[in-house]
Amino acid sequence: MIYLSSFKVSEHRVNNPNLYPYNVFRNKEIYPFIFAPITIFYGNNGCGKSTLLNLIAKKIQARGYEEFTVSQLGIEQFVSECIIGYGEDDYGHELMIPKGSLYLKSEDLLYEVKKVEQESALENGYVFDEMRINNLTKEQAILKLHSPVMKGAPSRLACIKFNQEKYSNGETAMSIFEESLEPDNLYLLDEPEVSLSPANQVLLAEEINKLARFLNCQFIIATHSPFMLGTLNARIYNMDDDCMDESRWQDLENVRYFYNFFKKHENEFE
Repeated sequence: MIYLSSFKVSEHRVNNPNLYPYNVFRNKEIYPFIFAPITIFYGNNGCGKSTLLNLIAKKIQARGYEEFTVSQLGIEQFVSECIIGYGEDDYGHELMIPKGSLYLKSEDLLYEVKKVEQESALENGYVFDEMRINNLTKEQAILKLHSPVMKGAPSRLACIKFNQEKYSNGETAMSIFEESLEPDNLYLLDEPEVSLSPANQVLLAEEINKLARFLNCQFIIATHSPFMLGTLNARIYNMDDDCMDESRWQDLENVRYFYNFFKKHENEFE
């Protein structure tokens, strides 16, 4: 499904070369990005891929878009100058952006993982104190924590569950994705590979492929993970290129770096 068919950043040039976000794209050749069911913005740090995602999120008012703290007037003006195109259904009717559209940033994911860790540590402290001060067994302390009279019991129970099952950061992140990604929505994901092992990166990419193919989802993703790039059935724009052209994943710098590294050590795997 394609809810958002295109996005073109502002071509307007300002006198101040440092005015954000005009400065991010001032040396780029501006053409519309044409979106597929899955589209990737690839690039190294500082290329503007995260800025671009947030501009799109702000333009379409997706949940989770970030309010900038500097040059707010310049940003509002820039966003107003950007142009979007909408997808169409089988009858040629323009589609609306789903109300559940979500912009999920890497720092959001890390925050949720850290919150689970901190709350779990607090729960462990509570259980330990009950065992030490009131001479309860661990099972009795956990049962007391489960008591409905305990304020915030649902949150505490969730944290105990995480702790008991010994979730890693990556497993917690995968759980967050499973809860966040639903059918019939548009998702903007900024470096979703953060905290994920290569195997989980591939697993997440395979799930995204399924959501896009079978469950009417559209994804616009910023990543430089070779595992995500090689697994996703996506249109890829190379943000490191001044033209920001489409590219094959095999030709991207970060992927070639991995390839050359393992090629250099090929004999060690035999």
